[in-house]
Amino acid sequence: MHSAVLLIEFGSIILGLGLLGRFAARFRLSPIPLYLLAGLAFGEGGLLPLGASEEFVATGAEIGVILLLLMLGLEYTASDLVSNLKTHYPSGLVDCALNALPGAAVALLLGWGPVAAVVLAGVTWISSSGVIAKVLGDLGRVGNRETPVILSVLVLEDLAMAVYLPIVTALVAGVGLMAGSVTLAIALGAAGLVLFLAVRYGRLISRFVSSDDPEKLLLVVLGLTILVAGVAQQLQVSAAVGAFLVGIALSGEVAEGAHTLLSPLRDLFAAVFFVFFGLHTDPSSIPPVLLPALGLALLTALTKIATGYWAARRAGISVKGRWRAGGALVARGEFSIVIAGLAVSAGIEPSLGPLATAYVLILVVLGPLTARYTEPVATWWSRRREPRRPEPAPRVTEAEAPVAD
Repeated sequence: MHSAVLLIEFGSIILGLGLLGRFAARFRLSPIPLYLLAGLAFGEGGLLPLGASEEFVATGAEIGVILLLLMLGLEYTASDLVSNLKTHYPSGLVDCALNALPGAAVALLLGWGPVAAVVLAGVTWISSSGVIAKVLGDLGRVGNRETPVILSVLVLEDLAMAVYLPIVTALVAGVGLMAGSVTLAIALGAAGLVLFLAVRYGRLISRFVSSDDPEKLLLVVLGLTILVAGVAQQLQVSAAVGAFLVGIALSGEVAEGAHTLLSPLRDLFAAVFFVFFGLHTDPSSIPPVLLPALGLALLTALTKIATGYWAARRAGISVKGRWRAGGALVARGEFSIVIAGLAVSAGIEPSLGPLATAYVLILVVLGPLTARYTEPVATWWSRRREPRRPEPAPRVTEAEAPVAD
């Protein structure tokens, strides 16, 4: 009987997610807010709480995080990452300062303590690579001059996660300074080792994994990723970081083939992850934090626009391109939820999960709008503020000039 209920509940979840995804695609919206709302509706304090499938959904959510980071790693080669670090690291520092500090400040002002401040700083710092990539494709801006700048900022954020996630994992676990330092050292050592191996022996690794049979390629890549993620978690390093590093180590045709095969699985389990986060958030806990979430969302939308503008200006992009770069970076999504989920699982601050949910809901809806309208609004505003030049006096020709008496 329990098995039948599990199948009914889980099947209903998947079917519902598919319908919500189709609805979002029709209006060219990100489905992430709809997935979060679905989780809120069927979770603690929701309309119809689910019980039988909760453990199964939790496992699917964990796989979703792993696949999200793996697919992100597949987007970049190790040489691209090294090149981005050398060229665009000032933009990454500005991004961190402008967008992480507001989250930390709000957490401290609310009296949540330093650990929650570090977590909320990450929530407000990291943009959603998935949402932004989709928006750029929908707007036809993939080939624009400012797009490499946008991608560079996103890559630097993703690299920073390889350091940030182990720190957060250690903090929320309540380990001591020595244990936390060891965890960070292991994470940095693993990241450095993988980057070195990927740059030096990337072709050999890809050749070992490669297979002409899609089934074998899928099984090897997926099995290797989950294995490495499990080992990373056993070493007190984030499983997501382990998956990200596996993605970086693969390149060429293997990365392209794995990306094609794993995309449907990523979409499925990532959707389950967002539902799982919503399931563990009581809808009644959102209204008390809605005002801080709205204020924080508007503030960090402006700081992201400033970040993109500054980075594009540094790269020599035109003024219109600078505004487009800034507007494109506003959306937060999957990684903000991943970071908040670590704190929620550890019971750090009860209000942190609801605030993060409301914050992501606001910005994942606002992000596509700012990407589309920031540049035209800025152009209109600058024209309006330009002082009107006096109209030149009409020139008088000799024929029109008065004849002296």
